[in-house]
Amino acid sequence: MTTSTVTAPASARTPGKATAPDPARQRRRRRLAQWGFVAPAVAFMLLFFGYPLVRNVVMSFQHYTPKTFFTGEAPFNGTDNWSSVLQDVLFGKALWHTLVFTAGSLLGQFCVGLALAVFFHRRFPLNGVLRSLILLPWLVPMVVSGIVWRRILDQDTGVLNTFLGALGLDGGTPWLTSPDMALLSVILVNVWIGVPFNMVILYGGLQEIPKELYEASALDGASAWRAFRSVTLPMLKPVITVVLVLGFMSTVKILDLILALTDGGPADATQTLGTLTYRNSFVELDFGAGAVVGNVLILISAVFAAFYLRANRTEGK
Repeated sequence: MTTSTVTAPASARTPGKATAPDPARQRRRRRLAQWGFVAPAVAFMLLFFGYPLVRNVVMSFQHYTPKTFFTGEAPFNGTDNWSSVLQDVLFGKALWHTLVFTAGSLLGQFCVGLALAVFFHRRFPLNGVLRSLILLPWLVPMVVSGIVWRRILDQDTGVLNTFLGALGLDGGTPWLTSPDMALLSVILVNVWIGVPFNMVILYGGLQEIPKELYEASALDGASAWRAFRSVTLPMLKPVITVVLVLGFMSTVKILDLILALTDGGPADATQTLGTLTYRNSFVELDFGAGAVVGNVLILISAVFAAFYLRANRTEGK
């Protein structure tokens, strides 16, 4: 008589032991979870940044006029828009003014902001109150600041010229009406607006520097200026980089302040790439030419960002 033996499944033999999870399935689930968190941000970037960017590039190669909004017809005209814009003398002036305006604004905002940050790093009465008051220019809308400063810098009735005249100085300076003074005046107003932002960020960076470093430098006999160069600036380098990058991105495309102060004048002395984009698109209604100037602005920002990322990558190695 033959007795057959039936082998029970592994799960039946060891009921208390669970089946080992599949590593490949776990990786897929983890990857899906990661994409689930990233997908909303990617969709937002594609919808609100990617599509407008692509549309702007396409528009720069089209004959796009107000008639297009009704007919939907925007025939391609090759590189006609690019050649007409890049060969225009006004474009060269606007590019130069943009570089001068951006460099002057960044330099003034950073230097004054750093000086104020170092000053307020010391404890003294009313420190917090004064820092709060300095923040006011940054909180006021830029158009409002531009209108106020336009009244202040008025040649005939402005507060600044009236004050200078009362001191016996030249009280008739054409701050905004002279081609030689207008760009400088706009830069100074933008410096006034951007100083609080630089001061706040740099002040926060100063707070993170260990005091032991200053004590060690003092024991080594370092002067205040030597401690600033050897301790403060190297420790602030990451914060300085962030301040300059954010400042560049916000300054190179400024439009509303210049429109409120000079509207690009006098004699196009304050015409920048931002104001030229506005002029081509919404004054002359040549949307193709406006798209070309806008693409140049985007290209400048992209090149700056690439250099910034490469420099950071080099420093990290």
